[in-house]
Amino acid sequence: MGTLQYAILGLLNRKDMTGYDLSKEFEANLSEFWSAKHSQIYPELKALTDNKLVEFKTEISGNVLEKKLYTITDAGKDKLLEWEKTFCKMKPVPKDEFKLQLFFSDCLPAGQRILLLQNQLSQHRERLIHLKNNSEKFASVSRLDEAEFSDYMVLLGAITREEGTCNWLETCIQLCTERCKRNDGYSPK
Repeated sequence: MGTLQYAILGLLNRKDMTGYDLSKEFEANLSEFWSAKHSQIYPELKALTDNKLVEFKTEISGNVLEKKLYTITDAGKDKLLEWEKTFCKMKPVPKDEFKLQLFFSDCLPAGQRILLLQNQLSQHRERLIHLKNNSEKFASVSRLDEAEFSDYMVLLGAITREEGTCNWLETCIQLCTERCKRNDGYSPK
């Protein structure tokens, strides 16, 4: 099974949802660490249904709109628990276009390199503010066995990641600025 199927099982283990509800969860709550397009979710739901890991009932919304409400089955819960107990290997470093740009930024004038760094810092600071605002909904961390506690740990990881990235970018800007002042072959343009 692919990871997306486990993500869907995990969401359905928390509550019954439609395909639309699942896509909204990926956009809202999982977007900091996992993504799935609307077009990916429905084929996975069909595969999970075919494998009897989820089931659905059709509900009528309004006069004619039919929607499927998906529920995890006992077999789906067993499969999810089996996956949860496995240890994940660390994945290769993800592709990062900005870091690739920075790696080759020796061809830029120092001032332009600093602008690249400042732009990234601004974006990461905005993301950090967004994440810290999200953390306000966890006024008190819930019990260990509640879904909110798991959500909080992942959010804490995202906040820590963004703080680390901001610190790194600030250090890079400082290094470039100091080198410009010492005139290490750069002239800010």
